[in-house]
Amino acid sequence: MEHVHLAAEEDDLYSGYNDYNPTFDSEELDNDAGFQQAVRTSHGRRPPMTAKFPGTAIGGRALGTSFGVESRFGSESRLLKSRMPMASSMGRPMTGAVQDGAARPMTAVRAAGYSSAMTRGSTFDPLGQSKGPAPPLEGKSEDTPDEKVKILEKKVNDLIEESCLAHGHGDLQLSLDRAKEAGRKERALVRQREQSGNADHINLDLTYSVLFNLATQYANNDMYAEALNTYQVIVKNKMFSNAGRLKVNMANIHFKQKNYPKAIKLYRMALDQISNSHKEMRIKIMQNIGVVFIRMGQYSDAITSFEHIMSESPNIKTGFNLILCYYAIGDRERMKKAFQKLICVPLGIDEEDKYIPPNDDTHANLVIEAIKNDKLHQMERERKALAEKFIMTSAKLIAPAIEATFAAGFDWCVDMVKSSQYVELANDLEINKAITYLRQRDFKQVGAVETLKTFEKKDSRVKSAAATNLSFLYFLEKDYDQADRYADLAMTADRYNPAALINKGNTVFVKKDYEKAAEFYKEALRNDSSCTEALYNLGLTYKRLGRLEESLDCFLKLHAILRNSAQVMWQLANLFEMLEDPHQAIEWLMQLITVTPTDPQVLAKLGELYDSEGDKSQAFQYYQESFRYFPSNIDVIEWLGAYYIDTQFCEKAIQYFERATLIQPTQVKWQLMVASCYRRSGNYQKALETYKDIHRKFPENIECLRFLVRLCTDMGMKEVQDYATKLKKVEKMKEIREQRVKSAREGSARGTRREGSASSDSGHSSHGTSAKGERLSAKMRALPGSNEPYEASSQRDIDASYVDPLGAPMERPKTAAKKRNEDDDFADEELGDDLLPE
Repeated sequence: MEHVHLAAEEDDLYSGYNDYNPTFDSEELDNDAGFQQAVRTSHGRRPPMTAKFPGTAIGGRALGTSFGVESRFGSESRLLKSRMPMASSMGRPMTGAVQDGAARPMTAVRAAGYSSAMTRGSTFDPLGQSKGPAPPLEGKSEDTPDEKVKILEKKVNDLIEESCLAHGHGDLQLSLDRAKEAGRKERALVRQREQSGNADHINLDLTYSVLFNLATQYANNDMYAEALNTYQVIVKNKMFSNAGRLKVNMANIHFKQKNYPKAIKLYRMALDQISNSHKEMRIKIMQNIGVVFIRMGQYSDAITSFEHIMSESPNIKTGFNLILCYYAIGDRERMKKAFQKLICVPLGIDEEDKYIPPNDDTHANLVIEAIKNDKLHQMERERKALAEKFIMTSAKLIAPAIEATFAAGFDWCVDMVKSSQYVELANDLEINKAITYLRQRDFKQVGAVETLKTFEKKDSRVKSAAATNLSFLYFLEKDYDQADRYADLAMTADRYNPAALINKGNTVFVKKDYEKAAEFYKEALRNDSSCTEALYNLGLTYKRLGRLEESLDCFLKLHAILRNSAQVMWQLANLFEMLEDPHQAIEWLMQLITVTPTDPQVLAKLGELYDSEGDKSQAFQYYQESFRYFPSNIDVIEWLGAYYIDTQFCEKAIQYFERATLIQPTQVKWQLMVASCYRRSGNYQKALETYKDIHRKFPENIECLRFLVRLCTDMGMKEVQDYATKLKKVEKMKEIREQRVKSAREGSARGTRREGSASSDSGHSSHGTSAKGERLSAKMRALPGSNEPYEASSQRDIDASYVDPLGAPMERPKTAAKKRNEDDDFADEELGDDLLPE
């Protein structure tokens, strides 16, 4: 028992675990005077001491330290210790000994960049930057099958994306080319997978995308057969899920091809493959089926489809189509019910009051300002505008059919609208009712005027629209005072209404106050820069003011907006002619005949311009075309007849002068020209008969009697003396008449001078009206009558005052376009036009 010791009597088993050497206490280094002294001096940076004789790690010597730890091997060890030098003054363990003066390796700091081979003078390069840049990363090899497949897949996806982007930019051909190339790449990808033994890993989604995009691009390029074949490949492949929905696209193609039975069949097949959970898609397909039935004229089947849609998910388009079907079959009662359903369809949009900002909340005002014109609000406005358009169209369509009269039917529609969510449409419907009367040219209809007048006390928008239409109505009736009154009323209600400003300008225009009219047209353009009526009338106003360059600028701007307007092109041609630039005038007229190739006035104007330029062949061509489309233009007929006489084809000129005789039977000059053509062509007998017929109709015509005397003399006929006696008698009566007129003029000369200022305007007007005819008659009377090819008698046998109107080549007369005042005609046609609000 003496050798047995209890645990409690011995030292604690766990003692000493919390003891530590204060030398390793790094927290007290700041208070260690010896450490701080070593840091401040070179004591801690002395070079290491080396051993005097070599030693090895297995030499059996102990490692010396500053603490002088003894070996437990007794005195021998202590003796060895006394013979070995200290490793360093700091007690660092020795790592090696000096050999042949070589530097001792410093293994403890090799990681910092030092090396045993470092010599004196070498640079410090711990990061090894002097060795140059690192070698490039080793690239992946593209020769492996997997890499080739990945590259092909990326190319196919890029081509599909390029095809879609090209279609978005409107380049349909490029889109189709990219889709075809994607198809070729995808087939190469499938072959690549099969060759590499990965046929089970074919990307079905990529194949579907390629085929679907290709079919879509075929359809966009109107290549319907190819599109149907491609869709058929997708639909027949059982590996594609939900491919049956593409039958809707196939049905759409058959619809475009007007293959309606096939389209209905495919629509129904697609409908069978779509579950009831996709309610919206099923509704759209049924709507397509109804539209196809309408195209086929099967209105009862279409009504069945539309009624089902209106009971399940009503919408504006379906309600409108249902009304059309009821109208087609003439069912009054069901038309009324369908109209009531139409105005009850919810639009699913917020009220406009939501966008009215409160005055006291700055944050709310900023939010409302941000959303007031965002995409959502724009979509809401478009949806509301579409609904109002369908309701207005439906009301105008069924109003004459649902009641005995149009007015009663329209009143029923207005009452229904007033009790619906479209209350503001009621006023527009009533205005539309009045406008319908106006479009029927029923200006005297009491309902039209009275309906418009009832809006004088309504809100400003409706009042302005009603007053604008009343002003236009009175302007058409040439009641310019009332037109001016209602134009002022419309401007007072809405100063920014361009139609009201145009009507006001028109009333001022007819009073010839062109400067003031131009101001109203300019204001209308400031309010609506796209108002073509204001721009056209402004051009006419500048033209009346003689400001041709400004007028030309207006019509050039208008031509940029209305590229195919015949009136604008005519005005441009006329302005260039007034600016003495016939080449530009011809260019604009050539553009004009591409728009209206059968306009005889334009063709005649081209003939006139070419004639003034000396191009007789082109002038003849256009005059001939003008005569073909309108053979009653007397100026064109006169030019053509003179042209044939000038070219020595008198027989062809006869038909034109005979037509002129039919148009103006009281004008003797056309019959004289016919007779002269017979005489010049050598048909003297026919010429004599024609002159005799003219003498019976116009017994006092001196020219006819002179020809009769001449022909009878040349032909040796007995009637020559009778005609000579009549000729002298008629000439004597003419002299007496001229003397009486001369004496009457001398007597009234003083009175004429007193009234000269009052009658100057009318005198100029009457002169301008008949100036062309007087000039033409003067030309005919002035032409010489000698050198006739058939002359048999001498000139002394004929009276000295005799003149042959066709004895020498005639100067071709101008066409009616010169006589016609283009400004007046087009101004009357355009002023006040298209002022009705849409």
